[in-house]
Amino acid sequence: MLALLGFLTIIVLLIAILSRRVSPLTALVVVPVVASLAGGFGVRTGGFMVHGVQGVANVAGMFVFAILFFGVMTDAGMLDPIIDRILRSVGSHPPRIVAGTALLALLVHLDGSGAVTFLITIPAMLPLYDRLGMDRRVLACAASMAAGVNFLPWTGPMIRASAALHIPVLTIFRPLLAVQFAGLAFVFACAWWLGRREAARLGLDARDGAAKAAVVSRALGPEELALRRPRLFWFNFVLTLALVAGMVALRLDPFVVFMVGFVIAIAVNYPDLTMQRRRIDAHARAALTMAAILFAAGAFTGIMKESGMLSAMAASAIHAVPTRLAHHLPLGLALISMPLSLLFDPDSFYFGVLPVLAEVAGGFGVAPVHMAQASILGQMTTGFPVSPLTPATFLIVGLAGVELRDHQKFSFPFLYGATLFMTMVAVALGVLSY
Repeated sequence: MLALLGFLTIIVLLIAILSRRVSPLTALVVVPVVASLAGGFGVRTGGFMVHGVQGVANVAGMFVFAILFFGVMTDAGMLDPIIDRILRSVGSHPPRIVAGTALLALLVHLDGSGAVTFLITIPAMLPLYDRLGMDRRVLACAASMAAGVNFLPWTGPMIRASAALHIPVLTIFRPLLAVQFAGLAFVFACAWWLGRREAARLGLDARDGAAKAAVVSRALGPEELALRRPRLFWFNFVLTLALVAGMVALRLDPFVVFMVGFVIAIAVNYPDLTMQRRRIDAHARAALTMAAILFAAGAFTGIMKESGMLSAMAASAIHAVPTRLAHHLPLGLALISMPLSLLFDPDSFYFGVLPVLAEVAGGFGVAPVHMAQASILGQMTTGFPVSPLTPATFLIVGLAGVELRDHQKFSFPFLYGATLFMTMVAVALGVLSY
């Protein structure tokens, strides 16, 4: 009975989210509460929810302060000199232009926001592509690959996987660090190859391209200029490096790291209290919206787990999985994780599907962290820039001026190739079992 109720809950949740008739926040709260009451758990439902919310509080706090910290860094212009240097360095050499596109997208995506990444990268690089007659699909593809492979601890898929399975973010991320570096090497190799192909198509060689140096500059509005703090560039840069080093090398809690980092950053860059309030207000919407979804997801997983529905679903599903294939579940999930982005939006997959898959795998002795890592290799990482379920995809095609189907057809093989390459590296390094 519990297994049936659990499966019905998941199905109703997926339908509610994918149909876009209700918000993910509403679905993640209402659907499991109704299911718990229908299962006869009554007032215990509240306790289930509290237990689940407590499990994601650390992740939600990390995300809020990470968004605020990187928002302040962007406002202060920490990336401006880097972006301008990239634009000056690529000249009119197509391989450099495409590789520069990937590098720019990678750096801007440090804040974990796909929308911001494409809003900065595509308009900055588009004049170069148009000036040389380069294919705009290459621009969209290069930016998509760099943003897709950049799954840092504070990015959406990572924090969703952490919240859904109640696993510390760094436990998921640290073994994937070498895999991510391999993925980035794949991205830049593809970018360089795409650039060389464009150079051949346009009849340009390296010497011709270098001779036609193009000077491109970004225009900042008065409001943006008023927020810039160029004299504090090195302070902000060193502070950011220190925070990342503290999390990765010293294994400090990301929540604490970003909380302290944000307080230091906003106090130094904007000592005026009025300015501080305005900077917090400017980024609070993005931070609090995601935090609310994470708390709702915590309530959902709390109900599913504490009520026994998740265990019952896993027990019933175990019989459908051949024993000889059980230990290959992480590898199988990794191989299909990127195409799954076309079927499931991040909330429905990570909060609705992944906990069930992890519970099933756990029945065969497979650690849930491996299922989380397998998902991260493609589901709404390399998959989000071509998924029709994410606004970022439509932002890409709108800014680049290409058709959605053309962008998907062109970029899909490269993005899926990145997932397959990272999966092979993860298997070779022992991150995923084979």
